[in-house]
Amino acid sequence: MKLFTISVISACAFVGQAPAQSDKVARGKYLVEEVGRCQECHTPKTADGQFDKEKWMKGAVLNFQPIEPVKGWHKTSPDVTRAGRLWQKWGELTLIKFLTTGNGPSGKPADPPMPTDKMKQDDAEAIVDYLKSLK
Repeated sequence: MKLFTISVISACAFVGQAPAQSDKVARGKYLVEEVGRCQECHTPKTADGQFDKEKWMKGAVLNFQPIEPVKGWHKTSPDVTRAGRLWQKWGELTLIKFLTTGNGPSGKPADPPMPTDKMKQDDAEAIVDYLKSLK
């Protein structure tokens, strides 16, 4: 009986750890999709104006621009999934640093129209965990 009780307690402890990771990814998803609305720039749209779910957060041509020229304005957004060039170039820690400081590896903020945010460390980590979960 003792062995059974220990096994059940161990199994519960293990199962209890799994949701914490998925909770972090879920928080990152919420921050990306509901707060930051990152998909507005980083996901292409289909002909009917819906987000292309097959290319979620894989970068897109931006369909807006400023009325007056803005130095450094980008007409495209990068793929921010783990498979993307940005992720390969920067890596996880640099992405977290970018989200917490607002500066890229060069020490400068991203070019427009990317906003310069300075997030809390746990929010930045949650966002990176969510982006890592995307295929």
